[in-house]
Amino acid sequence: MIFTIKKDVKTGQKYMGVTEKGAALLTDPWTNKGTAFTNEERDRLGLHGLLPPHVSTMEEQLQRSYESFLQCQTPLEKNINLTSLQDRNRTLFYRLLVEHIDEMMPIVYTPTIGDVCQKFSFIYRKPRGLYVSYDHINQLEKVLSNYPCKDPTIMVVTDGERILGLGDQGVGGIGISMGKLCLYSLCAGVPPYDTMPVVLDVGTDNQTRLETPLYLGLRRKRIRGEDYQLFIDKFIEAVQKIYPNILVQWEDFLKGNAIKQLHRFKDKLCTFNDDIQGTASVVLAGILSGLKITKQSLQDQRLVIAGAGASAQGIAELFTSALVNCGLSQTDAIKRIWMTDSRGLVTKERSNLEDFKATYARDVSELESYKCADRSQISLRETILNVRPTILLGSSGTPGLFTKVVVEAMAKVNERPMVFPLSNPTANSECTAEDAINWSEGRAIVATGSPFKPVNYKGREHHIGQCNNAYIFPGVGLGIISCKARRVTNIMFYEAAKALSDTVTEAELKSGTVFPSLSRIRDCSHKVACAVVRQTAEGRQIKDIEQTVRDTMWNPDYLPVRYEP
Repeated sequence: MIFTIKKDVKTGQKYMGVTEKGAALLTDPWTNKGTAFTNEERDRLGLHGLLPPHVSTMEEQLQRSYESFLQCQTPLEKNINLTSLQDRNRTLFYRLLVEHIDEMMPIVYTPTIGDVCQKFSFIYRKPRGLYVSYDHINQLEKVLSNYPCKDPTIMVVTDGERILGLGDQGVGGIGISMGKLCLYSLCAGVPPYDTMPVVLDVGTDNQTRLETPLYLGLRRKRIRGEDYQLFIDKFIEAVQKIYPNILVQWEDFLKGNAIKQLHRFKDKLCTFNDDIQGTASVVLAGILSGLKITKQSLQDQRLVIAGAGASAQGIAELFTSALVNCGLSQTDAIKRIWMTDSRGLVTKERSNLEDFKATYARDVSELESYKCADRSQISLRETILNVRPTILLGSSGTPGLFTKVVVEAMAKVNERPMVFPLSNPTANSECTAEDAINWSEGRAIVATGSPFKPVNYKGREHHIGQCNNAYIFPGVGLGIISCKARRVTNIMFYEAAKALSDTVTEAELKSGTVFPSLSRIRDCSHKVACAVVRQTAEGRQIKDIEQTVRDTMWNPDYLPVRYEP
């Protein structure tokens, strides 16, 4: 990098110290301010003649950039437009997102990021992030050292095998890593120049990608088994050597790999899995907010989770911990959770149940009271009518799983049922927000994984909260780097959920939403970060946690530029 962020010893003002002059400043997206360079800066930095003579304000640049954005017709075109701006001027890019967060967040992340990952090899323009290939298994330290930031704070790493609900996208999975880190900076003010998006390219089993002439990844089937784990182990070993203080976030790994890597490394480095822990935390926050509407207590809730993947495991474990914290025993807490998959209710009658499913499987003797046509395969609707859950969560990736009869069953056994179809992108949602509201006669408390517009039912407008991990993981990461925590713990995600729920206003609850407005997400992330810091040994040494976290946050404002070779 040709710049460092410094603070003037006399004034205390931050500025950007650069080691280059002239055109080099305009081609580096971190140092480039475009037409906003002042005349004084143009004098000192050799920029006269390289820019149009008018000195623009950031507001003028924002107007120009937004008008360019509006000219794009499709979400993918809009994403490409914003990515082009990001490649030219990172500060302006983030400022534009902050100013139009409701409109642009679905463009830079879900649901549009799924399309970006699928078409990655066709829309690739400029290198960003780090591509760690299996072919370089014996050169991993060298590859990691090539990254321009020499002391990154947060890494998001994926192997591209389970991208959203789209499956194996190979090297295109880098889009997820870049998108997540974009949200770290947008939603929580994590300095973007200190972040590191990584894709581990171990091949792909997506035949379409392998047969595409323009595909940019390794043209081979995925490495599996011991060879795969050896590669992961060597990668983490290299990370610990080159970047010993970095926070590693695992993203969109296949369920078995996601769970395995988290358990393998959670006590060895600062790491977490957002699909497991972040999802669980934001779901718990939505439930806690929903209880403020229903006026019920957490210990009285009964939860059915449709789908038994990695995110379902995280949700079940955190919900169990929350119930235990309310005074229930571990055994009683587990009994408040029912799990369904493609074969219906998970029961102990099944053979070869994986450990997670076995924990929440229902005993055969318990089913004697169930009124079902076939107790060997109890449907989701039959489960609801017999269990009488207060909360229905969808993490299945199966579009339309929450049919009319399923939602009607939830409304039959609850005055105000919580119905959370969480799978994304939008095409994979278990039902639409409109269907959940209409089929429950306007009584359901609805949160979705993808964004949905407000729903009008009999003259009342229901605002739909997006159960978006962006409410949690950026704040968690901000808290960790603010206090330089050495490990990530489950209690952090429990406290983060409570902190997020506390940010939802009475007006928002009355409108039906259980999550705060995106326009307040940076303040929400600050509160989440403070809650995380308070759970760390390092944080307990900090006198003013709120100010420490605030000082860590980066704002997308232009800094004065000084030449300091």
